[in-house]
Amino acid sequence: MATIRDVAREAGVSIATVSRTLRDPDVVKPDTRAKVLATAERLAFRPSHLGRQLAERRHAAAGVVFPDLSGPYYADVVMGYESVAAEVGRSVLICSTRGRADVEKQVTEMAGRCDGLVVLGPAIPDALLRDLARQHVPLVLVARPTSPEQDSVSTAATASGHALVRHLLEDGARHLVFVGDPSTSPDVADRLAAVRQALEASPEPTTLTIHPVDDLDETHGRAAADALLAQPTHGGEPGTLPDALVCANDELALGVLTRLTEAGRDGEVRVTGWDDVMAARWAGLTTVRQPVRELGATAARLLEERLAGTRTTPRHEVLETELVVRTSSTLLGKDHA
Repeated sequence: MATIRDVAREAGVSIATVSRTLRDPDVVKPDTRAKVLATAERLAFRPSHLGRQLAERRHAAAGVVFPDLSGPYYADVVMGYESVAAEVGRSVLICSTRGRADVEKQVTEMAGRCDGLVVLGPAIPDALLRDLARQHVPLVLVARPTSPEQDSVSTAATASGHALVRHLLEDGARHLVFVGDPSTSPDVADRLAAVRQALEASPEPTTLTIHPVDDLDETHGRAAADALLAQPTHGGEPGTLPDALVCANDELALGVLTRLTEAGRDGEVRVTGWDDVMAARWAGLTTVRQPVRELGATAARLLEERLAGTRTTPRHEVLETELVVRTSSTLLGKDHA
C-alpha cells in the first residue's frame, strides 16, 4: 500500500505539499497540484488519518533509535530526553536495532508514527539515514559523526583523553592496552584517537596495544581480563599484565576489575573507564565523566526547535567532559610500583 511518503518521493515534493494538495488543492500551484494528484492516482494512494498526522507533524511523539538498550548509559540518555519531552507534553517511542534483521522496516515505520527521530551512534546505517532525510524526517544525531544537514550533539573526547593519559604516565605507566574496538562506535574511535595523540606527544617511550572486544559490556570486560591474564605481555611470562588498561567505557572497566579481583590480581594494573556511571563511583573507578543525561536533554531540545520552526539551520552541540581520578588508576603496594 502506497504511503504519503511514496507520493512525495515520486512527485519530487515535500510531504507537507502532498498533504496541502489533497486537503486544500486550490492553495497549491496548478503544475504542482497536477503532478501530485497524478502521482497519487498512479500509486492508488488514499490518505488516512495517520497519513494526515504524518504530513502535518501532529503526532505529539518523537522516536529515539538506540543501537542497544542494555546498560546504564542508554538509561541515562533516555532519562535526559524524557525530562525535556515531559515539559512540552511529547511522548517518546524507543527502538533498539540490536539483533534486528529488519532495521530499515522498523525504523521507517517508527518514523511514520513520530514527528522526528533522534539517532544514537551506529544504530542505523548511513544509507537509511540519508533516506530518512530525503523523506523530510527531522533528525538529530547523538554520538555520531556530524552531518551538514542534521542537528547533532556529542561530547568532547580530546582534552579529557589527554588528561587521562597524562595522569597514567605521571603514575608510572608506560605500556598501555586500549580495551575496545574503534570500528564499532564513533565514540570509541574518538577516545582511542585522544589516547594515541597524548602518547605520541609524551617525551617518555610508551607502547599502546589495542585489545578489541565485540561489545561494550561487563561480560566482554571480564573476557578481556581473562585473555590478558593468559597471554604474555612485553616479553613477560603468561599472566604478566600491562601497566594500564584504558577501557572504552565504564562497563568494560567494571568487568575487568571484577575479573581481576576474582583472580586475586586487583591492584596490579591501572584500570580506567569512560562515562562515570553510578557503579563506577562505588568501584573507585578512574574515568572520564560524560554529561550523559544532558546528551539526551540536548537532543530533545534540538528536535523541539526544529519541530517548532524556530530554527532552520543545523546546530552541532559539543558537551564538555572531565577526568575523575579515583583509586583504580594507582597500583596497590610497593611491590607493584
